Amino acid sequence: MGYSGVRGGMEAILAAERLVRRSRDHAPAEWAGTEQIVLRFRLAVDRIMGEAGLYHSPTAADAFRQAEGDVLEAAHLVRAHRSTLPRLAVTEPVDPDEMVVLRRIVPANRTPDGPQLLGRTTDYTGRLLEREGDLARDRAETRTEDDDPARNRQPERTPEQRHPRRFYQLLRDLDLVVEHGEPAEDPEPFDITRRAARPPAPRSAVLSSMARAETGALVGLWYRSILGPDGDVHEITLGDTRHGRVPLRVVHPHTGEPVQIGEIRVTEAEGIEDLDGAEEDRTRFDVGYGLCFGHNERKAIAMANLDIAWRRAEEDSPLEQLLLLTTDGLDSGGFLEHLKLPHYVTFRSMVDRKLARREARGSTGPRVPEPFGEECR
Repeated sequence: MGYSGVRGGMEAILAAERLVRRSRDHAPAEWAGTEQIVLRFRLAVDRIMGEAGLYHSPTAADAFRQAEGDVLEAAHLVRAHRSTLPRLAVTEPVDPDEMVVLRRIVPANRTPDGPQLLGRTTDYTGRLLEREGDLARDRAETRTEDDDPARNRQPERTPEQRHPRRFYQLLRDLDLVVEHGEPAEDPEPFDITRRAARPPAPRSAVLSSMARAETGALVGLWYRSILGPDGDVHEITLGDTRHGRVPLRVVHPHTGEPVQIGEIRVTEAEGIEDLDGAEEDRTRFDVGYGLCFGHNERKAIAMANLDIAWRRAEEDSPLEQLLLLTTDGLDSGGFLEHLKLPHYVTFRSMVDRKLARREARGSTGPRVPEPFGEECR
């Protein structure tokens, strides 16, 4: 409501919002429904859930529609909505080893324990734009293939294939991984939804902040962290990169036993880096970890490598401060958005200071233009 103080500002605000609703409600095509958005824009919905910190795809889809496709604005809407919800219970810690794997790739090993499951992805095909006519032909071809049960039959997966052994375990068996252990000063995960994390922060606070960070900001920070002074890229490798469903449990109020109340989809990644520092064990690797809501491999991979970078950073490195304070999309985007609100009073004071300094030096300049006249004070 930043323009309400301007003459006619409230009427302008309401009229601007009516323009948005009018273009939305009178669109020539039928307005996309919640279920349709969840199915057709699944990656955007997953990203909104992760950046908002609320796992509920219909809510994320409604926010995506209201924000007219602006993912950051949609995350803002969902996070504001989440703040109105009661906290009914705290779940038990989720064990990623219980994940029912839907997609699993291990770039570091050609034949890892268990299968490589490509899942639903276009990572390995050309980035070619499909126009509306191309989509119509694809749908026709798909219908033809669907008529053939032999071609459309999905391979059956065994429980062992859906729960493959981690590549990290192989590295541990070969004694190739640095063991960091559990930090004694961080017995419980840091809850960034209750209080802001500030440096120095425990690892759980850094990981939580990255899991809720704006994806583009996190990827940009990750890319800068792996670039050397000459633009060369540090040697990094991915271990297990997975997308799947993990069970969600809470303690039953009467029996005191954990009971499963549902499942959530998550993406996790293991980043492997070669240790080459003067004080580091060069016979081993360091492994970082990333996990986030939904299917968002960019964020999980960036998290895993930044987890290592944060651990290896020097004491005077700004990396922790950047991770905690600059990657949150609502913080950075909110500051940027506020620049569009009226700042004429503060800018007028800046103009006055410039003119006062000019007069103090005895120099003269052009007359102050009308927009900076007395009526703008």
